[in-house]
Amino acid sequence: MSGAGMEVVVSAAQMVATGIRKLRLARVDGAALPPYSAGAHVVLTLKGPERTCRNAYSLLGTTLAGGVYEVAVQRAPASRGGSAFVHEGLEVGARLTMSAPLNLFSINRTGRHHVLVAGGIGITAIHAMAAELAAQGGSFELHYAMRDVAHGAFAQELVARHGSRVRLYVSARGERFSVPQALRHQPLGTHLYVCGPERMIEGVLADARAEGWPEAALHAERFQAPAGGEPFLVRLARSGLTLEVGADQSLLEAMEEAGVDAPCLCRGGACGQCETTVLAADGELVHRDHYLTAEQRRSGKRIMTCMSRLRGRELVLDL
Repeated sequence: MSGAGMEVVVSAAQMVATGIRKLRLARVDGAALPPYSAGAHVVLTLKGPERTCRNAYSLLGTTLAGGVYEVAVQRAPASRGGSAFVHEGLEVGARLTMSAPLNLFSINRTGRHHVLVAGGIGITAIHAMAAELAAQGGSFELHYAMRDVAHGAFAQELVARHGSRVRLYVSARGERFSVPQALRHQPLGTHLYVCGPERMIEGVLADARAEGWPEAALHAERFQAPAGGEPFLVRLARSGLTLEVGADQSLLEAMEEAGVDAPCLCRGGACGQCETTVLAADGELVHRDHYLTAEQRRSGKRIMTCMSRLRGRELVLDL
């Protein structure tokens, strides 16, 4: 991870729903953590017994005055190490390295009304947006879809705090969120924000576009784990290093493991910070980011190291 991190301690931990654990993080030296706005995330360095993971997590609530941070982590069924470590190997008193907060999913301050949509663990960022809008007297509504009540982290808390502005949809009861129904007849100047599973995000955005919503009014946050693939070699032309990218590693992770200070911020293929020039590729570039244009992908000259990889033998990067 580029840049120095802050050392924090886990000051509290609790289960808030089935498979979801909330952590409270404070600075080791007792000072207040930096203020952040709703939609911000941090990257935690998690040193497990077998590997070190660096994962991005949305920050709960909003601390415009600084203080402590809270994150909620869902135990992934096929964890690559990060969520399993948070749930099974991280106790109160443990020390972690944390990045400074970064916001790629901020509230549009000119919006007249805000439609917040969350699916599953995507409620973390949306939870923070609702808190900030409520504190500032903003106009909003929150739609929260969950598998069942047991998996609905913070659902009752949100209803208690925001009342009728919160609408819950429980799949186990046959309830479904209708994007066209929610978006029709919204006032001009309304913005839509969605965070959750990839399929849900794409479905919500597609329905919004079909309703004629402009791209400038659509906002999404994705925290996907990089998908694996066949191992391949990456040669860093300027560094003179040749590394193997494992089947369950991203390009970025392989470089970090070798001690390379590779550029990155969001680790989810959205911010553009890790965009890197491809000098040669003995195989096919597999693009899994949300940043490069279709033309840039076809050119074969750029790659986002946090999410994308090679299907082939060797990749040469200008690093």
